Amino acid sequence: MLQIIITLAAGALGFVIARSFVLRRLRFVDSVHSPMAPVVAGLVAAVVAWPAALLPLITLPTALVFGIGTGFGTASGSRALRHREGNHRRLAP
Repeated sequence: MLQIIITLAAGALGFVIARSFVLRRLRFVDSVHSPMAPVVAGLVAAVVAWPAALLPLITLPTALVFGIGTGFGTASGSRALRHREGNHRRLAP
């Protein structure tokens, strides 16, 4: 049961951190809107988290779920940025 909770928490943490990073730091970077950005972010996060699988409570599926959460967080942050760009108010002529 503890293993499942840790895995779900890792996925949620990856999602929240990635979405926040995209919204705060990558708002002016155009490449974050490409279709490959979430895939690359998820793969990099899974590879970086993979050595943590040597710890007793963290397994390889936990690292993979962290990568998947990071990919979805990147996609969600990019989508939120695109929707924010369309909501600018314009002055009437």
